Amino acid sequence: MNLILKNIFAVILGWLVGSAINMGLIQFGYKVFPIEEVDLNNMDELAAVMPTLDAKYFIFPFLAHAIGTLVGALIAGRIAATHKMKFSIAIGGLFLIGGIFMASLMSFDPIWFSAVDILIAYIPMAWIGGKLVEKYT
Repeated sequence: MNLILKNIFAVILGWLVGSAINMGLIQFGYKVFPIEEVDLNNMDELAAVMPTLDAKYFIFPFLAHAIGTLVGALIAGRIAATHKMKFSIAIGGLFLIGGIFMASLMSFDPIWFSAVDILIAYIPMAWIGGKLVEKYT
């Protein structure tokens, strides 16, 4: 396979699998810590209840972002033909852009959550994924 095509495939697959893990963990989190009498698809209802939620309701969103990024970075780095760390970090960058975009849309998230999420869940997890790929390949 052409090296460029292999690298493009690495990013696409890392992004898709990481996104699927992200969504799966978020949905699982809603089952573990259900938010009673709130339609999770209704942003107005979610915005109204968000300031009243305990920290436990933010565990799974953080884990979803961190683990989704980590797995996506592992996949991209493992598949990439060249510059494995750069491709792992690129996945972190893609997820960081998505995280910042969602934080701006969901301005009702607590500031502490947005800060921790943006600072820890994306680039550091992608770097760890890249380091693991470098170590084990």
